[in-house]
Amino acid sequence: MLVITARHHPRARRWKLRYDGVRDALHLTMPPRANARAGLQWAGEQMAWITAQRAKNHAQNHGAQPVDHGSVLPFGDATLTIDWAESRARRAEHIGDRLYVGGPRAGLARRVEKWLRTAAIECLTRETMALAASAALACHGVSIGDPRGRWGSCSARGTIRYNWRLIMAPTAVRRAIVAHEVAHLRHMHHGADFHALVTQLADGTEAAAYRWLKAHGRELHRWQFS
Repeated sequence: MLVITARHHPRARRWKLRYDGVRDALHLTMPPRANARAGLQWAGEQMAWITAQRAKNHAQNHGAQPVDHGSVLPFGDATLTIDWAESRARRAEHIGDRLYVGGPRAGLARRVEKWLRTAAIECLTRETMALAASAALACHGVSIGDPRGRWGSCSARGTIRYNWRLIMAPTAVRRAIVAHEVAHLRHMHHGADFHALVTQLADGTEAAAYRWLKAHGRELHRWQFS
């Protein structure tokens, strides 16, 4: 039985249904004052689309991938092999293409996630601040989360939030998302001026980055750390 989670979003203009292939669940986004019962009824009427999405997900084998000793994770333009031994220190250490982690095997995945999140916030903060400065724009803070439906967002206050899993995406893809969010510091819309600035900041790589995320983004969400 599919679980449907529903939420109102302040900028939503219509009902939107998203299928989460990793968790085999549905997420319904509604305008601020929409009737939740009506929204859930509408979602229930989309069975043809839901069935097609589940079939596609099954065909592509988008199942969860647990993180453990020997796992090979994507990491920028390279890979990262998890090398665990209980006798080592708990704190992860990155050397070459390996991430050495110690301590009890229970909790290993969470320690790997903690290291990746730290790497992500450091990298994304550095790249965001540098790009914003180059465009004479002020970014008032960078944070990370793990939303399923977006890779980045920029608030009217000038703060930017990213999905930490971007650290596992190719460098050009990550930097194109940074360019997209930095451009929102000047243009809080997706008009022609905004896209022109993104193209300038991303050196014309944004279209290829969006294509990569559309084709491979769900693969980054397969990795399960808990």
